[in-house]
Amino acid sequence: MHKNKILTLREKEVFDLLAKNIDTEDIADRLCITPKTVRNHISNVIQKLGVRSRTQAIIELIKMNEINIH
Repeated sequence: MHKNKILTLREKEVFDLLAKNIDTEDIADRLCITPKTVRNHISNVIQKLGVRSRTQAIIELIKMNEINIH
């Protein structure tokens, strides 16, 4: 069983948008942060989860009920 709530609020915001197929530039614009900061959040989550890609991270986060795609 996975630990609940492993994401920071900002990481959750980033991955909620990623799961909706929003690109890095648009996520940065929506959250008023730089694209580099978005990529840093993505990298941090990938590392936390021990996965290799954004897609794998999204799948794991959905399974863990950390994010949803609705």
